[in-house]
Amino acid sequence: MAGPLALVGGDELHPGNEPQDALLANAAGDGPAYVVATAAARHRPELSAAHAHAWFAAFGLDMTELPVRTKTQARSADTAALARAATFFYLVGGDPGIVPDVLAGSPVWQAVVEAWVGGAALAGSSAGAMALGRWTLIRGRVPGDRDRRYRDALGLVPNVAVLPHFGTFGREWVTSALEGRPSDDVILLGIDERAAAVWSDGSWRAMGDGGVTVITVDGERSFASGEPIDGLPAPAVP
Repeated sequence: MAGPLALVGGDELHPGNEPQDALLANAAGDGPAYVVATAAARHRPELSAAHAHAWFAAFGLDMTELPVRTKTQARSADTAALARAATFFYLVGGDPGIVPDVLAGSPVWQAVVEAWVGGAALAGSSAGAMALGRWTLIRGRVPGDRDRRYRDALGLVPNVAVLPHFGTFGREWVTSALEGRPSDDVILLGIDERAAAVWSDGSWRAMGDGGVTVITVDGERSFASGEPIDGLPAPAVP
C-alpha cells in the first residue's frame, strides 16, 4: 500500500505544520529520511536541507539531503538505490519549474515513486507540492506577473494544479489558471501556508494551521483543518 502523501501550502518546517509532519514522521519509522532540495537548487539548497534536518529532529528523524539538484544527479544509479530504500521524502519549496525539469523520467524519481508505492511517506511544499500534481503553474512573463501558465509536472495527483500560499498571494493566480486551463476537468487546489492536503488511509484531509480550497469551473469549496476534503482524485502512479 502506498504511503501518506502531503501537499503543503508553503512556509514549511515552521510551527503550524506539526500535525502533518508528525503524521509523516510516524509513517517514516526508523528508515532513511531525505529532504529533496531540487526546487531550491538556485537558492542556497544547503540551507533548506539544514533547516529540514533541524526541524524533523524534533520528530525523531535524522533527515539528510538526497542529492538531486541537477539532471545529472537525478540519473545517478547510486542515488536511486538510496531512494529506493528510504521511508520518507520531503520536497521543499523554491522554483516551481525546476522540479519537473530535473526529476521527470529520471531513475531517482522512479525510485522515489517505487518507495512511496511500497509505503514510504512523501511530501512536497509550495513548489514541491506543485510538482506532485498533474501540472505545475509557472510565471507567465516577467517577475511579479500574476498570470500563470501550465507545465507538465510529475503527475502523482491526477487533474490537479496546486496553488500554494493561497491565503497570501496564491489566490491571485486563480483567474489566469482558470482561463488558461488545458481541459475542463482541471482541479485547482489552493492550500494556505502551514496547511496541507494529506492523503492517508484512503482519503484526503485538511491538516495544519490553515485551510484547503478546491476550485473547478463549477465553483469552489473550502475545508478547514481536520475536515475531509471532497472533490480530489486519489493519488496514482502516472
